[in-house]
Amino acid sequence: MKAMLSTAIGGPETLELTEMPDPEPKKGELIVRVRAAGVNFPDTLMIRDLYQMKPPRPFAPGGEIAGEVVALGEGVSGFEVGDRVLALTGHGGFATHLALKAASAIKIPDAMPYEDAACFIFTYGTSHHALKDRAQIKPGESLLILGAAGGVGVAAIELGKAAGAKVIAAVSSEEKGEFCRQVGADEVIVYPRELDRDAQKALSGEIKKLAGPDGVDVVYDAVGGDYAEPALRALAWKGRFLVVGFPAGIPSIPLNLTLLKGSQIVGVFWGASVFREPQGHAENMAELFQLYAEGKVKPQISARFPLAEAPAALEMMQDRKVMGKVVITLD
Repeated sequence: MKAMLSTAIGGPETLELTEMPDPEPKKGELIVRVRAAGVNFPDTLMIRDLYQMKPPRPFAPGGEIAGEVVALGEGVSGFEVGDRVLALTGHGGFATHLALKAASAIKIPDAMPYEDAACFIFTYGTSHHALKDRAQIKPGESLLILGAAGGVGVAAIELGKAAGAKVIAAVSSEEKGEFCRQVGADEVIVYPRELDRDAQKALSGEIKKLAGPDGVDVVYDAVGGDYAEPALRALAWKGRFLVVGFPAGIPSIPLNLTLLKGSQIVGVFWGASVFREPQGHAENMAELFQLYAEGKVKPQISARFPLAEAPAALEMMQDRKVMGKVVITLD
């Protein structure tokens, strides 16, 4: 097998394409021949030891994969060799073969290509959990998405529209704004790369102008930094502010704003919810597969890289040049 390994702390340039023995399945495991691996922002942090999960080196990044089962370990039931599956792996996905716990694998519909499957569970799982379970979004409500052109942001646009919400996509460029319109956003805000106090006030005003004078019902914040406070200030009465991620930095929030608006700041830790609430996760995945079958959601893959060029894919991700999803192909 081949794997793109992190052998030392550092950026994408430190990764090494390596030949390794094929893995053997342990009790309760599957061996999957990986056909596609999704690229996500945590991958760029993990190789720098900046993520909460720090696997021992050497390890391959890549937290979500799709492929076919090629071997079964002792005690595995419900799967057969040849089954098409996707899985969240934490790491290890940038490899041609992967051993994983059978319980973490999910069979995928015959009509779903491996590339779509490898770009599905992380982004749509996160955004569905955020909007359905944490925000309990309702038809007719307004939804502001910060960082809307990224993977989870695009998923949130599609899921927000499927839920009947008015979707406002906030992005850093006109090009990304046009991309979000094509995906289905009702309105677009282009914010500056850096915000001073005047720019923050202007951003709040623009959000209210598009959402209505009462403000926006739900904020999906996948950016953080200086963008969080102006979005929070634009919340409506009893609005919900979803904390999804903070690539722009962890913000400092004046909590008096939540008192004045009767609002909620709600954490979205989808990965933990998968393990703590497995029944809810299973229900959400069934709903997402149904939405995919109905054509209401579909991964927007903007770039594809072979395994040997995985470092370039991670560079694109860390430089925030990605619109939608990036996938590693391993045919």
